[in-house]
Amino acid sequence: MIKIIAGLRATLRGASGFQDVATLANIKSAKKRARQAVGRRARNMAQRSRMRTAIKKVLAAVASGDKSAAEAAYKAAVPEIDRMAGRGIVHRNKAARHKSRLSAKVQSLS
Repeated sequence: MIKIIAGLRATLRGASGFQDVATLANIKSAKKRARQAVGRRARNMAQRSRMRTAIKKVLAAVASGDKSAAEAAYKAAVPEIDRMAGRGIVHRNKAARHKSRLSAKVQSLS
């Protein structure tokens, strides 16, 4: 079991590609599904990370007190957040909550 988890972690890191996923599946179609799931998970994690980075850039600009930089970062973050909601990476209500809170923080700068 530990060998399977270690192999999965190495695959997610991109160390050995998506071809050698160790699974418990015996059926060919189930093995393929397992390979696809690893690829989808890696892609989803990367996209979620991009969204989180965009949010952090807005928060950093707000913390610095520069309203123009905060507005620019917010305008760059909103499409990224919407894109993740559209792809189903995050729920649309969570996306709306992020946008609302970020907008309030940017507007609070004077």
